[in-house]
Amino acid sequence: MNHIQLTTTGSVATVTLNRPEVRNAFNDEVIAEMTTAFNQLAVRDDVRCIVLAANGTAFCAGADLNWMKRMASYTHAENLLDAGALAEMLRVIYACPKPTIARVQGDVYAGGTGLVAACDIAVSVDTAGYCLSEVKLGLIPATISPYVIRAMGARAAHRYFLTAERFDAAEALRIGFVHEVVKTGELDGKVAELAQTLVNAGPAAVRLCKKLVQDVADQPVTPALVQMTVDAIADIRVSPEGREGVQSFLQKRKPDWLLPS
Repeated sequence: MNHIQLTTTGSVATVTLNRPEVRNAFNDEVIAEMTTAFNQLAVRDDVRCIVLAANGTAFCAGADLNWMKRMASYTHAENLLDAGALAEMLRVIYACPKPTIARVQGDVYAGGTGLVAACDIAVSVDTAGYCLSEVKLGLIPATISPYVIRAMGARAAHRYFLTAERFDAAEALRIGFVHEVVKTGELDGKVAELAQTLVNAGPAAVRLCKKLVQDVADQPVTPALVQMTVDAIADIRVSPEGREGVQSFLQKRKPDWLLPS
């Protein structure tokens, strides 16, 4: 891969955007590499958590200028294909069965906010700035909107989608767009702490919990939804992992997923 780095330490894989010279802006090649990386990590049994990181001063500045120049002459059909690839990358990150952490070490603009929002957990340095800048260019944040609105809520999205104001990490935390704000020197420690917490939990339980949130969020409490939750807990209670987890707790020992293989 030419534009991202993929490393694994223990059970934690890190996908790192590596275009610092253009503030990690993405183009069609980056989108393809990211989609491939997350699809590959999704099926690796040795990977229990994925960190999305970036090199350089910015986390992601959105779309690459040269890519935008090419898009300016695209037909409607070409734009559909191009936007479809971006939407699929975001979907793959969001739907990845492994828990994901965005390690935000610098500014996040436009489409970059979609990367942060598509991850399960986001940790930001206190100096990072955020901006949904699309309307300044006469565009809209369409493909990232399902994830960004879920992350910050519709009320905040009304403001920041419409005004394209820059907001700081403290505001990102206040509106729920990120979960933690730390000093630069504390970023890796906090990410490692969260990653270890995810690795310590039952892998099937983590995967199913992630899906549970996605399935239940913003849904009306109908008999069908209640029944789905009943089925879900009954299924995992009788699963090998569920039985092992309960037994290990009662017997005051480590569950088998924490033992050396």
